[in-house]
Amino acid sequence: TEHLLLGLVREGEGVAAKVLANLGVELNKVRSAVEFIIGRGDRIVLGEIGLTPRAKKVIELAVDEARRLNHHYIGTEHLLLGLVREGEGIAAGVLESLGVNLEKVRTQTIQVLSQSGSPHERDAKHSKTPTIDAMGVDLTADARAGKLDPIIGRHQEIERVIQILSRRTKNNPALIGEPGVGKSAIVEGLAQRIVAGEVPETIAGKRLLTLDVGSLVAGTKYRGEFEERLKKIIEEIRNSRDCIIFIDEVHTLVGAGAAEGAVDAANILKPALARGEIQCIGATTLDEYRKYIERDAALQRRFQEVIVREPTIEETIEILKGIRERYEAHHRLTITDEALKAATEMASRYITDRFMPDKAIDLIDEAASRVRMQHSLAPLNLKEAKKGLEAVLREKEAAIQQQDYELAAELRDREVKLRERIAKLEAGWQKERGSDRPVVGEEEVAQIVSMWTGIPVMRIAQEESQRLLHMEEALHKRVIAQDEAIEKIARAVRRARAGLKDPKRPIGSFIFLGPTGVGKTELARALAEFMFGSEDALIKIDMSEFMERHAAARLVGAPPGYVGYEEGGQLTEAVRRKSYSVILLDEIEKAHPDVFNMLLQILEDGKLTDAKGRTVDFRNTIIIMTSNVGATLLNREASIGFKLTKDKEQAYKSEYEEMKNKVLGELKNTFKPEFLNRIDEVIVFHSLRREDMYQIVDLLLNRVRNQLTEQQIELVVPQPAKDFLIKEGFDPQYGARPLRRTIQRLVEDPLAEGLLEGRFHAGDVVEAVVVGNALELQVRSRVEQLPAPASPQAALSAGSSEGSPASETLPG
Repeated sequence: TEHLLLGLVREGEGVAAKVLANLGVELNKVRSAVEFIIGRGDRIVLGEIGLTPRAKKVIELAVDEARRLNHHYIGTEHLLLGLVREGEGIAAGVLESLGVNLEKVRTQTIQVLSQSGSPHERDAKHSKTPTIDAMGVDLTADARAGKLDPIIGRHQEIERVIQILSRRTKNNPALIGEPGVGKSAIVEGLAQRIVAGEVPETIAGKRLLTLDVGSLVAGTKYRGEFEERLKKIIEEIRNSRDCIIFIDEVHTLVGAGAAEGAVDAANILKPALARGEIQCIGATTLDEYRKYIERDAALQRRFQEVIVREPTIEETIEILKGIRERYEAHHRLTITDEALKAATEMASRYITDRFMPDKAIDLIDEAASRVRMQHSLAPLNLKEAKKGLEAVLREKEAAIQQQDYELAAELRDREVKLRERIAKLEAGWQKERGSDRPVVGEEEVAQIVSMWTGIPVMRIAQEESQRLLHMEEALHKRVIAQDEAIEKIARAVRRARAGLKDPKRPIGSFIFLGPTGVGKTELARALAEFMFGSEDALIKIDMSEFMERHAAARLVGAPPGYVGYEEGGQLTEAVRRKSYSVILLDEIEKAHPDVFNMLLQILEDGKLTDAKGRTVDFRNTIIIMTSNVGATLLNREASIGFKLTKDKEQAYKSEYEEMKNKVLGELKNTFKPEFLNRIDEVIVFHSLRREDMYQIVDLLLNRVRNQLTEQQIELVVPQPAKDFLIKEGFDPQYGARPLRRTIQRLVEDPLAEGLLEGRFHAGDVVEAVVVGNALELQVRSRVEQLPAPASPQAALSAGSSEGSPASETLPG
């Protein structure tokens, strides 16, 4: 207790200090008296200091004194009264030794309190609603202090709220709208209007207070505490008659505080809301309103619905212009009009699962944050100079330790020069930072959109434009022949990237027809790798899994009440997570007709609604459907094409066109016209010819070579060996797959066995040689390979050994 007394005297500004000063109690006198009674400790205290049981009792008495005086806080005056009331501790003895009467202390304390009151006491006296003040924020006070962002537009909604608040009964507006459309902003706008006096006399001069349901429930340990707190709030509002309360997430009232059969907050508030004794503005989303409030008809009729719609693009731009100053001041930069326009348009087009103006404001905020961060980062040459200095200091330290003073002196000179250079660079950087104010433009906003969505919306850089213009060449490295298919795909991608595609439809939708093994699926994989750098961006769905009617629901998710409802759809979830992707629907003709009805919506409007009612955006996807419809006709065409010579190339083409028309005729018999009418292109892949097989062999062998580079082994396959592989593996009916299996059987399997047996080692050159009617792998040293090859065939094999498909001379 004596330490509490010392603290009270030393504090100097509280009520207790004033009381003790009035009674002539000084710090030195108290300290001397304490030392005289209990003496001074003989060692320094390092650990935690605990309270004695008597000190704890003093604090309990202080709490009791605060309750008696109806104070909502524990002040120094209550601690002093606690010390006085306890009466047996050293503090009481010290006060007595200083000639202070305990009754005098009590009288003086009450006198000082009644004269001035503590700051808490004054606040409590001025405020008629202390309980609600402790649990929320006074929005009108914030508006008066200029802390609220300006409200742009929304006149209709604010006037409707004022109209409802001015009613005699049931004067409780409920703002209902999607998350991020500006429900809370409307309430802030109302607070600003009240402060400006732009409201009718029915609500003029009223205070608009927020009520946090979390704070209302917090700390209510015992049954009845929550109800008592809420009743107190209702009583305070009823008595003050000048309060409007705003409850954000008003649906949380339903069930709040209802433990073990107790009444929840919504039911306690119902009578007061119905009689108009308290005015309450609620805000919640459409889903929550439907789920919690509409179910309780008695609660619903006490609130008047005000639907808050999403602002248009033009309104959002105006909102951004209105709040631009706040963001410019916070980030210390300039935000251009172009950035505001770009943020609004890009948010509307690419961020489809959130709402305006919230998503546009977030884009501007993050773009400004990124620009400020980059502006604050030290330039690269300064960073490198600092790293160099650290390295020199380490070397100098090591030289001194090794007593190499000559090297240390040399390093010291380098250190001095480096420090001078760093000082110059820093001065230049600071000057540059100080002179120019960073600017947020359209490109910075586009970078943030790309970060969020993975969709490249930045201006096309020179490198990328060159890459897009040579897209066919890149795809031909993986898909041999099929020029028409690659050309049409490349055109669709270029059109989309240049911003000329239909904004409401997918980037492109294609049906790939053709026999098995000609590169339909491979082209989809190659496209995903070209556009996204990885085949992982390919969403592949095997449509043979959706042959039954009930299986169609798996694409969008199971309906409510069915197992798997919470998991989402196989197609919709994949696209929601990765909205910029290639979707491959393999063997589309095997799907149930219900699947095609779903696809109609995707192909026409670029969107699909899943089982939970969420709209999934397909506008940034490429949809590829593969089918084997008409494959038998194409195989017949392949056998004809195989017999053609180069002189009859034209005849081959006309034959292919004729067969293509027959295949398209069969396609019309298989699919409905409304489905085919929505497809951008139907591409017929022709069967592979022997000429194509030479390129495919090179492609497959290069993959084997790439795997062998890790083992440091080179594979050489001369022309006779390639001819042998094609003879063994070419089947016009099955395409490239039999050839892949042949290479696996005749090249990869013997290689694997040789590696395991130890016949092939790092540095070996392994050559495939045709011996009789078989292919053998023989080892030859690198030295033998160095002289220039004598024949064109050897030249080709030497080129092949480099491991690059471009370096091989491909036979025509």
